Amino acid sequence: MSTSLAQASITATGRGNSPATVHKVQAVLVKKKNAPVSIETILVPDPGPGEALVDILTCGVCHTDLHYKQGGINDDFPFLLGHEATGVVSAVGPDVTNLVPGDRVILNWRAVCGECRACQRGQAQYCFNTHNATQKMTLEDGTELSPALGIGAFAEKTLVAAGQCTKVDDDVDPAAVGLLGCGVMAGIGAAINTGEVKRGESVAVIGCGGVGIAAIAGAKLAGATTIIAVDIDDNKVELAKSLGATHGINSKEQDPVEAIRALTGGNGADVVIEAVGRPETYKQAFYARDLAGRVVLVGVPTPEMKLELPLLDVFGRGGSLKSSTKRALERNSRKASTRSGPSSCPWPES
Repeated sequence: MSTSLAQASITATGRGNSPATVHKVQAVLVKKKNAPVSIETILVPDPGPGEALVDILTCGVCHTDLHYKQGGINDDFPFLLGHEATGVVSAVGPDVTNLVPGDRVILNWRAVCGECRACQRGQAQYCFNTHNATQKMTLEDGTELSPALGIGAFAEKTLVAAGQCTKVDDDVDPAAVGLLGCGVMAGIGAAINTGEVKRGESVAVIGCGGVGIAAIAGAKLAGATTIIAVDIDDNKVELAKSLGATHGINSKEQDPVEAIRALTGGNGADVVIEAVGRPETYKQAFYARDLAGRVVLVGVPTPEMKLELPLLDVFGRGGSLKSSTKRALERNSRKASTRSGPSSCPWPES
């Protein structure tokens, strides 16, 4: 979103009756399940301890925003949508030392704490106490907003934890680099961190949207030699092949399980990444992997979805079944802390 809409700042009474600035800006909200989105005036407070105020330059439209609109994440309406964003820091909290106004940043879903057992052993991607901004953005009547993925970037300004900001060069294309904050890190992280793809392995990716394409890129970076793109859209399959896939399958025209096995010596892929988030495609991923292979779920399911698999097949096929975070994206949403940890780890893991 550009900053072409009118902005205003108002002064309110802060803690200890000291003046505090609240910024009145325009933003895109959804107020209830499946309601049309609307542009509303919201109030964004100046940053407190561990927080940063960011002027949004660009924000992509991610399928997860649709999940929020449809109530597929939770029912904490109204939601302030948008999260795949680039911006410029306009103010920081009094204890923030790793950011200054004017820094160009991309925004991450959550800040890591730097203190939990995962962070202490050098695995920040597993952080068990991630957090967002403590203060709430609101409507003019005081109704608290739930920012999508703790960001809420379909707005002229947003308030985040300082650790959610990752600095980038000033001369990068903001629309392109913003993708690193969501789709790119989700897909590459699913392949490299969660799937632990190794040199010479075979990888199949089911679903070739933004996240799936990034997973294909991650598999190529990791040194996979057979990379199979699966989608129902020929255009997406061809795009995937131009960006690293060695083979393509249209799953409307072929059984993807049999096709993946045929391309891997009859065995199945070492790693199958499911980037759709549906039981049907997850089952395809489960049966398309080699014995002792890995399945990674990075597609976002909705709460009503159920998966049924024969437990004997789960036992007998061995290997591992993993999910890649963002997909547990709300697990800590009510545990926000005021601690200012290091910048968020760039790759997701669960």
